[in-house]
Amino acid sequence: MANKIFLVIQREYLARVKKRSFLLATLITPLVFPTILGLFLWIGLSDATTSENRKVIEVVDENNSFFLESDELYSFSYGELGQENAKLLVQEGARFGFLYIPDLDVTNPDGVIFYSEETPPISMITSLQLLLQRKIEAFRLEASGIDPMILSSYKTNVDIQTIILSEAGGERVSNSVVNYAIGFLAGILIYTFIFVYGNQVMQGVIEEKSSRIIEILVSSLKPFQLMMGKIIGIGAVGLTQFLIWILLITVVSSVVMGYFGMKMPQQQMLEMSSQQELFSTVDNPELLEVLQMVQGLDFAQVTLTFLVYFVGGFLLYGAFFAAIGAAVDSPSDAQQFMFPVTIPLLVAYMGLFIFVLDDPNSNVSFWLSIIPFTSPVAMMGRVSFGVPWQELALSIALLVAGFLSTTWLAGKIYRIGILVHGSKVNYKVLWKWLKQN
Repeated sequence: MANKIFLVIQREYLARVKKRSFLLATLITPLVFPTILGLFLWIGLSDATTSENRKVIEVVDENNSFFLESDELYSFSYGELGQENAKLLVQEGARFGFLYIPDLDVTNPDGVIFYSEETPPISMITSLQLLLQRKIEAFRLEASGIDPMILSSYKTNVDIQTIILSEAGGERVSNSVVNYAIGFLAGILIYTFIFVYGNQVMQGVIEEKSSRIIEILVSSLKPFQLMMGKIIGIGAVGLTQFLIWILLITVVSSVVMGYFGMKMPQQQMLEMSSQQELFSTVDNPELLEVLQMVQGLDFAQVTLTFLVYFVGGFLLYGAFFAAIGAAVDSPSDAQQFMFPVTIPLLVAYMGLFIFVLDDPNSNVSFWLSIIPFTSPVAMMGRVSFGVPWQELALSIALLVAGFLSTTWLAGKIYRIGILVHGSKVNYKVLWKWLKQN
């Protein structure tokens, strides 16, 4: 039995890997992200190195007290101009915009207007508003007899560092932003992988069923063997493509960042490690905090957990997609059966943002990461924050049990549905197939 399943896996894997579309998608897709990265870096560096790109703004201040300092983005021009002359400069292209500040009541500063020939960026309007707000706040403080400099000296920023205590008495530095990012990316990758390659399983079964090739295959294979081989084979294709993407994106991104004189964070960490410039020799407090945070992350656990739920989640849902493909004759007929399958995935996806990433230790987060239908996405949102090994073991055990159960149920549908042609299948028919031995 195992040999026959392996032959199906080999056939599905090689048939897809050798396709030109697979090679193109595998090689071209990783180039998209470094290309976008390089483009953004080039634009950013070009803007940063040329002062000619600064937008010149003419300011007409009826109060003669709002002096705005120019910076690398905006250059403010003050002249003895009226409103009409300032508008004319904008229309002639000599100024990007014209900021009119009327005689203001600082307790109710209304009437400020910005004129331009095109819609100004939101960031520009926000910056102008903040500049004027600070000026008005300073005026009001002075009018109240309070020195703004003294008040500013009392402002204090508080940065709370998070330390996780282990049962063995150890300590590790944690950072919620980094943990959030890891959980977010890992959860979305698994969610996308299940949908994309699960649909490939369904499409493959429908195509073989429509072409009647399946009738030849089942003469030498049991339907269950064929279903398992197809699920695992396509899953292996997806895993291969994913690993190649990671490798190529890392290499090409390093080359692109190297071209602009930058280094990947991993490369910087390796260099610092080789030069023994870690904790004892780091003088920069912010850099020291980053190093402690990175050291506090258990990359081995995160990677291993990702692979387990990556594979387990696909196998669990892949069985459903295979059963749906066997029950219908065309992709349009499959839509009615896709809804119940996608609901748990959507619950996991929404729960990842609403509950898991916000509070990974809440009761809702716990149950989402334990229930097999939602655990592949939800657990990846929790694991970077730290999950007790008992909960992780329970979740994986239930995921394996869920995979075996869905495979058994899907196998009963697959065995009958794969040879049924031309008849309309509904939920009543599926239930009848499930009850048959």
